[in-house]
Amino acid sequence: MAESWATLGVDLHVELTGSGVRRGLTDALREAVRGGRLAPGTRLPSSRSLAADLGIARNTVADAYTDLVAEGWLTARQGSGTRVAERAVVAPASSAAPRPRASRGPTYDLIPGSPDFASFPRAEWLKAARRALATAPNDALGYGDPRGRVELRTALAAYLARARGVRTDPERIVICSGFTHGLRLLGTGLRQRGLRSLAVESYGLDVHWGLAEAAGLRTVPLPFDELGTSTDGLADAGAGSGADADAGERAGAFVDARAVLLTPSHQFPMGVPLRSDRRAAVVDWARRTGGLILEDDYDGEFRYDRQPVGALQGLDPDRVVYLGTASKSLAPGLRLGWMVLPPSLVSEVAAAKGGVDTCGVLDQLTLAEFLTSGAYDRHVRAARLRYRRRRDQLVAALASHAPSVRATGIAAGLHAVLQLPPGTEESVARAAVRQGLAVHGLARYRHADAATDPYDALVVGYGTPPDHAWTGALDALCRVLPR
Repeated sequence: MAESWATLGVDLHVELTGSGVRRGLTDALREAVRGGRLAPGTRLPSSRSLAADLGIARNTVADAYTDLVAEGWLTARQGSGTRVAERAVVAPASSAAPRPRASRGPTYDLIPGSPDFASFPRAEWLKAARRALATAPNDALGYGDPRGRVELRTALAAYLARARGVRTDPERIVICSGFTHGLRLLGTGLRQRGLRSLAVESYGLDVHWGLAEAAGLRTVPLPFDELGTSTDGLADAGAGSGADADAGERAGAFVDARAVLLTPSHQFPMGVPLRSDRRAAVVDWARRTGGLILEDDYDGEFRYDRQPVGALQGLDPDRVVYLGTASKSLAPGLRLGWMVLPPSLVSEVAAAKGGVDTCGVLDQLTLAEFLTSGAYDRHVRAARLRYRRRRDQLVAALASHAPSVRATGIAAGLHAVLQLPPGTEESVARAAVRQGLAVHGLARYRHADAATDPYDALVVGYGTPPDHAWTGALDALCRVLPR
């Protein structure tokens, strides 16, 4: 009977000290309350439960509780159990200097990279989570296949084929904790294969370049012109090596790399898709040289004014690694991404994950249910309309309040590039800070080894502010832009 009651109690760590069990228990509990380890209002285990846990008589625990109630450390009420009494707790004195007051953050966040968190489909996600958990097999709660749950890989294979033109099957998909996790796994694998350089776009995210370089890969930017990223700079294997290759790269003649990282559907941050002739050229380069293309399809679902641009992976699944995430379509906090891999890379990448699934299985199963039930498509369509309205409001506001500023890269995605008069990028960015705006200049996204910026600009993310804050953010932005 004592064992069955003990299983119903809460856990409490107590170390008996001094002479006598009752006194030792009383002193230990008093010190736990005095020191703040047991906060006011904390419910203590029943005397029966704590006695069973400590291997002592129940009356000893009951007597200790009674002593501490009399002293005012605990309270005991019928039906409420024994709790720590409400009393002022004096924090221990500290010789450390007082912490400086935290500076006030920006009023409006216009840094690209995040969706509107307030629009996360909580009710639909909860329904999917309940269905997924109710139907999940018991073995789903184990360490699992390092590629991820088969339910999610199967759902993704069908969705990506239908919505993005990806050619794959569940066996070639590996689930990861977002794009950066996938890039880290790939970077390590490429370096182990003997690669020393990764070609990248002139504009992108320094965190991605840093991950590649941390894996031992030097990042070399490709040329960028009025038509977007140029793949003509990729060299054929054997076109140069050693000092000759380095000299060629410095001269801009070619980029001696066996792998390239691209955002072909919607270049980040410039916003232009990779032209069809350049898409064909980079795939032809990969076939000729045995090279590998890493395709970052970071916001492929959000297109507005143009025909869909399918995934580059569809042109050659054996030479392209397709990377996607739920970060823009749902929320980055889910930490769910996926890699569609050539067959030769699947086992290598799965092994790099450590031989077990490192992503939360319940969220994987929920996303699988969300996809197969159609809830994902409904959410994306609703989000697409919401973000398009914001994009249109941004363009209209510029025409009315800042006609000298032109928005580009707005046919898709969750951000726009606002071209500014020459020499004004830094001053406009400083004015934005004074208006409570978090926003980045275009120079923030240029690779250190890339050519000079083509123009001054702000990169404005219109996805992050919640609906109620969007008008205020837009007004503040227009106040800092030149007319």
